[in-house]
Amino acid sequence: MSKIKFILNGREVFATAGMTIYEAAREAGVDIPTLCHHRTLLPIGACRICVVEVNGQRNLQAACAFPIFENMEVQTESPRVVAARKLILDMLFAERNHYCPFCEVSGDCELQNLGYRYGINHWEFSTYRQPFPLDATRKSFLMEQNRCVLCQRCARACSELVANHTLGLRQRGAESMIHADANMPFADSTCISCGTCLQVCPTGALVDRRSSYMARDEQSERISSICSRCSVGCGIHIVTRGGNVLRIEGDWDAPVNVGLLCKTGRFLPLYEEERERIAKPLLRGKNGLEPVGWEEALQAVADRFNKTDAAGKVLLASSDATNEALYLASSLFGDGSMQLLTGATPNLGDKKAGDFSDLPGSDMILLAAANPVQDHPVVSFLIKRLVDRGKRLLVVDDEDNALAPFAEATFDLKSIGKAVRIAETLNRVTVLYGAALTDKAAKLLNKLDAKARFVPLEPGINTCAAVKFGLNNSGQIAGAKVLYILQGELNGNGAEMVSKAGKSTFVVVQAAYASELTNTADVVLPSAIWSERSGTLTNTEGRVQTANQAVEPLGEARADWEILAMLADKLGKNLGTSFKDISKRAAKRFTGKEI
Repeated sequence: MSKIKFILNGREVFATAGMTIYEAAREAGVDIPTLCHHRTLLPIGACRICVVEVNGQRNLQAACAFPIFENMEVQTESPRVVAARKLILDMLFAERNHYCPFCEVSGDCELQNLGYRYGINHWEFSTYRQPFPLDATRKSFLMEQNRCVLCQRCARACSELVANHTLGLRQRGAESMIHADANMPFADSTCISCGTCLQVCPTGALVDRRSSYMARDEQSERISSICSRCSVGCGIHIVTRGGNVLRIEGDWDAPVNVGLLCKTGRFLPLYEEERERIAKPLLRGKNGLEPVGWEEALQAVADRFNKTDAAGKVLLASSDATNEALYLASSLFGDGSMQLLTGATPNLGDKKAGDFSDLPGSDMILLAAANPVQDHPVVSFLIKRLVDRGKRLLVVDDEDNALAPFAEATFDLKSIGKAVRIAETLNRVTVLYGAALTDKAAKLLNKLDAKARFVPLEPGINTCAAVKFGLNNSGQIAGAKVLYILQGELNGNGAEMVSKAGKSTFVVVQAAYASELTNTADVVLPSAIWSERSGTLTNTEGRVQTANQAVEPLGEARADWEILAMLADKLGKNLGTSFKDISKRAAKRFTGKEI
């Protein structure tokens, strides 16, 4: 793209045509303060904090919305600009209760930082003339209207990013307030509690309950990782202090979700997890399951392995295991039966594999046998906001589909041919399909091969890798002599399969939480959870991403791959000498090359 020359604070700079003054200045290393602006939202120039002086313009201009032009001259900190910003800040501090020492985000507040930057050391105008309401009806975060500066970031994020359209402004002037739907309590509104509004709020108006008053940003640590609640693989930051997880935030630089998270990914692990953790290896003795050391537990498993031929060993695996754990498990059970507990999407053969980045450039999105609102919420956000912008959507499903109201037409799976014929009239189509897709429907989708990109919406978490490692074959459980269940964090839903195996079967469960399943086991191996392990995960697009350990495992729990590596050593198998070595071997097995 062409470059434009202009003068910024007396310095000649070049920037790409079409940029705003704010974007060009940022690229040139010049900081222009903002309050209503956010990198993921369309600029509206509401707060006016970013005003700059443009030679030839009578009024100061909002840098976030004013485009650059050839040879323009811009001053970002002239006396006139500074005076305007100070006046705006004086009015903002006077508008509501911004008494910083009592505020939860004091020290991390964008408004407070601007006050320090421009020397606001007292209230120029009378303040806090009337109280505003506080809404604490949501379980995970609250809305404190007294701290709100009406920047509208929250409402814009709700509409532009999540496409939920719950938040807006009501009343006028000094009475203006953010509200949900028809001024309903947030918990009773259409709010889906994804927390996107919480993350973009610049002040203490939206506050996370769990991490309130626990740490300032400079006192906490942010570890980049991957969400392991579904197969989308959203990038996250795990915020910790003193070995404790405070909260989860979306990573604005993550390629898959670009900062978006759903309620399940942001809040469920911290607010709704009430299951009992397993902190020590357990071995069944005369008095039932008893705590033992890792050496004794693994030796008991190895002894049974050595006495059992390949046909007598069965692996049942959930899909939340890392690539490294799946590689080790498939190596240990490769000659036996390996089954995936969570199922997988059908194989559409050599169809052109796509990813979520294909969605914006498509003429139409065809959603077949998948319900992203329920199973992959962030994908539903991507779809709904594209529909808001005019993208066409077809839904094919035999079940009630939450995206059906957004589609121009809906069909059952028997009528998928009608959807295919509509799609055939277009140039580019992205097909998102789920595990419930029938063989007949899959064959009809084949007709779109020349013009479509196909993206599976896998059930589970690391299902794509599990299938690649061969963990979806159909073997017999009945008659198994050793049944190894790689359960991880998923609910103990393998009890029925244990009963099918027979009473004489030696059952090993590798799990993070106690359940009916672990109660039936002969050996229980405690597994680390999402925040306690490192490893790679392969999302539903086939993208391999790294999850990083944020805190130490509880008690004697170990990472999933580490447990299997220790077992392999007990069995005398050389499957890798370190995490780095195992990870390289897993990548080579998965992709055919080291990564």
